[in-house]
Amino acid sequence: MSKCSTNVCKICRRENQKLFFKADRCYTDKCSFERRPYPPGQHGQSRLKFSEYALQLREKQKVRRYYGIHEKQFRRYFKDADRNKGETGFNLLQRLEIRLDNVIYLLGLAASRKEARHLITHKHYTVNGQRVNKPELAVEVGDVVQVREKSRQITKIMAAMESSQKREMPAWLSADHASFKGEIKDLPKREEIPVSVEENMIVEYYSR
Repeated sequence: MSKCSTNVCKICRRENQKLFFKADRCYTDKCSFERRPYPPGQHGQSRLKFSEYALQLREKQKVRRYYGIHEKQFRRYFKDADRNKGETGFNLLQRLEIRLDNVIYLLGLAASRKEARHLITHKHYTVNGQRVNKPELAVEVGDVVQVREKSRQITKIMAAMESSQKREMPAWLSADHASFKGEIKDLPKREEIPVSVEENMIVEYYSR
């Protein structure tokens, strides 16, 4: 994702959900969302009525920003999800959840999804022993994600593993920080995907 010039804490407040852009800060009392849990701007605390389209748009924007991807890429994900069997909304969320940058963040091998993308593009991780540089790579059941041996002394990675103790590990993943690695045990179920969103509204948005 290209550099965002907007105050990222305002994005969380706009979407009415923590998106964990600032890693450790998001777990403290300094978190802007905790101190001001309402949309930014002078009308942020006003009671506004939203149209159906506006509600659908907000749900779509929330997911797109949560995973940190462009609109064009998000639309491609939706089209792929719509072509696959099963519920389109769940297919979309599951595909986003198994992106390599998200998995590395959940495993505690990076402090945030943004940091994970940066480290991946510099080839600091391997998947099944092969170096990778694509944050959008979809992991599969049985895959082993590991920090390259030459990258294990990087301060950001060491700090991320330490701070990850504050987060609960999803059941579909297992981590072994002593070996700087993690394994994908299963694909995430809907209840294991933490983003709070009405995915059916995203389907309705693109079905207009």
